[in-house]
Amino acid sequence: MTIRELRLITRLNVGGPAQHVVWLDEALTANGFQTMLVTGTVPPGEEDMSAFAAAHGVEPLVIPSMSRELSPLDLVTIWKLWRLMVRFRPHIVHTHTAKAGAVGRVAGLLYRFLSRPGYRCRFVHTYHGHVFHSYYGPLRSALFVTIERLLARLNTDRIIVLSEQQRHEIRDVFRVGRAEQFAVVPLGIDVEELSREAKAAAHAPAGDMPVVGIVGRLTAIKNHDLFLRVAAQTGDVARFVVYGDGADRARIERRAEELGVADRVLFAGTRPAAEICGSLDLIALTSLNEGTPLALIEAMACGVPVIATAVGGVVDLLGALVERDPAGFEVRERGIAVPSGDVAAFAAGLRRLLREEPLQRRLAESADPMSRKPMRKSVSRPI
Repeated sequence: MTIRELRLITRLNVGGPAQHVVWLDEALTANGFQTMLVTGTVPPGEEDMSAFAAAHGVEPLVIPSMSRELSPLDLVTIWKLWRLMVRFRPHIVHTHTAKAGAVGRVAGLLYRFLSRPGYRCRFVHTYHGHVFHSYYGPLRSALFVTIERLLARLNTDRIIVLSEQQRHEIRDVFRVGRAEQFAVVPLGIDVEELSREAKAAAHAPAGDMPVVGIVGRLTAIKNHDLFLRVAAQTGDVARFVVYGDGADRARIERRAEELGVADRVLFAGTRPAAEICGSLDLIALTSLNEGTPLALIEAMACGVPVIATAVGGVVDLLGALVERDPAGFEVRERGIAVPSGDVAAFAAGLRRLLREEPLQRRLAESADPMSRKPMRKSVSRPI
């Protein structure tokens, strides 16, 4: 029997979740599943990954009414998804990201109990991150937590998270779901191929300052303001590069000018992962909330040392505590962890990482223990 799987994601914008669902759809099809990927539209200001999906042989069905924000059109989306389930008759409905998870599982309730009572359709939801704090105000955040608790109870057979820290936050802190519903499935990518491509894309040394980069959508949750303030505090000891694009780009560029770092911060836009990893000496992440950031996994696989705020699944990526520095940051097994929003601690951690080449090498080797490749010299490369 061919297993039919319907998979939903809110939008195919640039980021880890979109790549994950495309890779998964491609692999499931190759393994004999009959799959259908459904997505909403990418709003203005965000980059579309439809070309990435097409390159992997994935042609999603687009439902224009499915958007990230709460809207009366959500009722239209639920009705369309219910009709789609009736036609496709899935054995598994797998939802990704908050909005697709909500409308998909509500439509699934109609499908389960009205259209095909007793039909054995399993509902799975993957948390790539969550929107329970830092995205919205207290009232809206509380509403979303309540909705997720109800959906976990009413129409979710399995909850997938990407790390132990995510499971702890979602299950224990926000009390969503029961212990037996959870499964931890780490994000998987072909790091060997990426590492080879990054080496091929690496630029020749040109200059005497290291390059520190941040990779991600230009949006408030990524907290690029912290990255710029750290650049201002660190002084003229490194060049800083912002990779990615988004609706907040103009505001973040103005902020760089206000802080007096516009001449040392390059906004490089969206580039291939191998090109990014080949250009960097260090990678920074300053997010207020994260799932398991693909950008860090890719950088670590290419031997690029990491300094990041200790949020969400980042804690698991960086590994066990090795040392607590008096300046307020932690040296962990595979990177430096900093309390969220702490500019002074982040700047201190970055300065230490810049000046201690043995620490850079140790973190890089711990992040990629199979290759044991040498740490690149901390010199700038043309972007």
